[in-house]
Amino acid sequence: MSRTLSLLLCLLTASAAAHAQSTQPGLWEVTQKMGGNPEIDKAMAQMQQQMAGMSPAEKKMMQDMMAKQGMSVPTPGANGGMALKVCITPEMAAKQDMPVQTEGDCTTTITSRTASSMKMNFVCKNPPSSGEGTYTFISDKAYTMTMLMKTTQQGKPVSTTLDGQGKWLSASCGAVKPLK
Repeated sequence: MSRTLSLLLCLLTASAAAHAQSTQPGLWEVTQKMGGNPEIDKAMAQMQQQMAGMSPAEKKMMQDMMAKQGMSVPTPGANGGMALKVCITPEMAAKQDMPVQTEGDCTTTITSRTASSMKMNFVCKNPPSSGEGTYTFISDKAYTMTMLMKTTQQGKPVSTTLDGQGKWLSASCGAVKPLK
């Protein structure tokens, strides 16, 4: 898997895990759109093409891999973005904290919290990257977020933005397993 695609998947996983404040447990849909980086835009388009052309066996393997992380397979969203489903358990919702990020060997630090927002920084070792994000909680069933990620590609600094939103779908997660 290319370094750019690995970075893309790490960022998608990090933002999907960013439920904090007072959120309802259950099934959530997280939609995200990346921008500001032609490499990421190209990797996103390639990933969408690859997923569309997967055999049933390959799709099953991808579903199983994502399920181990507590997510469903990303599907194309509006305006070239991606959408994925995430399960938040009652215990996770009660903690009002971010689940542990396991992809990319990342460390996340919450820098501030208010009743309606959370700001955080993150640093990932694989691939090396860092960034910051702000989550604005509209209610316990909806939020918006913006992130800025910085990395180096071919010796040059690169910045990528990620804008998204999360919305609660149902109390039951169905087949989607909780985030790990």
